[in-house]
Amino acid sequence: MFRPMFDTGKGPAAASGARLAFTFDGRPLTGRAGDTVAAALLANGVTACRATPVSGAPRAPYCMMGICFECLVVIDGIGNRQGCLEPLRAGMRIATQHGRRQTGQVHG
Repeated sequence: MFRPMFDTGKGPAAASGARLAFTFDGRPLTGRAGDTVAAALLANGVTACRATPVSGAPRAPYCMMGICFECLVVIDGIGNRQGCLEPLRAGMRIATQHGRRQTGQVHG
């Protein structure tokens, strides 16, 4: 019924079922090539990727399509990244997002 957004079914990563190493809050994890950051975190049992700015309650990816912003994480030192829209890359340093989302930031 569903397939990963970034899985074209072509290329060596798709054929080999490659695993990509990354870290979350300093903890080494692996994910499937073609998965998003949010999917890789959920597959590794991560139950929260950000904390609400008001109460500090833990939040986790919800819609998995970029609408709800519950999947905000810090990726390689850049905050406010939507984990459900970011393809997982080998060596990513992903961290829990704390505090409120900053607007007007430019991501390169």
